[in-house]
Amino acid sequence: MSVDLEQVRTLSLQENGLATVSTTRADGTVHSSVVNAGVFEDPVTGAPGVAFVAMGKAHKLALLRRAGHATVTFRRGWNWHSVTGATHLIGPDDPDPAFDAAGLPKLLRDVFIAATGTHDDWAEYDRVMADERRVAVFVTADRIIGNR
Repeated sequence: MSVDLEQVRTLSLQENGLATVSTTRADGTVHSSVVNAGVFEDPVTGAPGVAFVAMGKAHKLALLRRAGHATVTFRRGWNWHSVTGATHLIGPDDPDPAFDAAGLPKLLRDVFIAATGTHDDWAEYDRVMADERRVAVFVTADRIIGNR
């Protein structure tokens, strides 16, 4: 069934942004993990899709760097929507010449908020994100499917 990003956004908000992100390992098997994600446009390309923040040492980042694609699936009860597409990473170990690195703290906050995140102390949030070398991961909505 055809699904659009507004339907994805609605479902993601119902599940507090919880989603499963899947990508492939070098041997072709699937690697999946749970993240907080939200609908978000890539700040460099403007491509619509979904985004999440990942720890700099996360195994999924190494896989995403190699594979260059992912699927993010949101579900609530029996309803689900998946966004599949190319990935774009922006972080301290994944700089993009078209993105001003000084804007990374705000970008990480904005992605976190899009994934229903809140924080009482944004300065502390920024400090932890920098210490953990957090990365903003964008998945372009090349394909969106779902059951409703």
